[in-house]
Amino acid sequence: MHTQSPHDDALVLYEERFNSRFLLGTALYPSPQVMQDAIEAADCAMLTLGLRRQNPGGGNADGDGDAFWQILRESGCHLLPNTAGCRSAREAITLAEMSRELFDTPWIKVEVIGDDYNLQPDPFGLLEAARELVEQGFKVLPYCTDDLVLCQRLQEAGCQALMPWGAPIGTGRGLMNRYALRTLRERIDVPLIIDAGLGAPSQAAEAMEMGFDGVLLNTAVAKARRPAQMSAAFARAIEAGREAYLAGLMERRQTASPSTPTLGQPFWHATP
Repeated sequence: MHTQSPHDDALVLYEERFNSRFLLGTALYPSPQVMQDAIEAADCAMLTLGLRRQNPGGGNADGDGDAFWQILRESGCHLLPNTAGCRSAREAITLAEMSRELFDTPWIKVEVIGDDYNLQPDPFGLLEAARELVEQGFKVLPYCTDDLVLCQRLQEAGCQALMPWGAPIGTGRGLMNRYALRTLRERIDVPLIIDAGLGAPSQAAEAMEMGFDGVLLNTAVAKARRPAQMSAAFARAIEAGREAYLAGLMERRQTASPSTPTLGQPFWHATP
């Protein structure tokens, strides 16, 4: 079981320490100001950004490019470029190489999408891209399914952290395959960050209670009525779930167990 001392509970990815276990996406917000407020409320470890959706040189689809990049620069958060929208290993590798030049960072979240309906990662293309990028010196965080063998192969390829989904991107369905996720946590000994599919802070807390090391999300915050308030709620839930995991959850039982001892009480009578 992957555990960490409660006295030194920083998230460690590729030997780098982060004081938060919350990673936040930067897409879908109604305005740069709303995004900035959400980032400040999250106090997050990293901000993800898709190079296909945002153009640091020429703005974005909403015409707010300059404000967007200024907010990212001033946030103080690590930037985690991603290869969202890529459909092949070569496409993802090329985009990762571009991101390293643009942002002067070796960090990359690798996505290779294999199915347009549920945006499920392509395990073969993902593994191919991860292997090559690790060899190039990237700090690869692969977005993957909860398949144990795939995660083992990604770890063998040199990925020092993995990002399995809780559910398909943008669905808000939470942890759909708890058995598979628990198996991952028991068998994989690198940091695991739940990425995609979470729609409520309670779902993030559950993931952390299971022993996962962090949570990455976007839609649940960006599409909330009050994104900053939702961002703060997720931040507290992630922290609470981590504290509960470290404290040790009580064992589930099939039968009731009294919380107040009954032996020695003067009015306790056994039924015949």
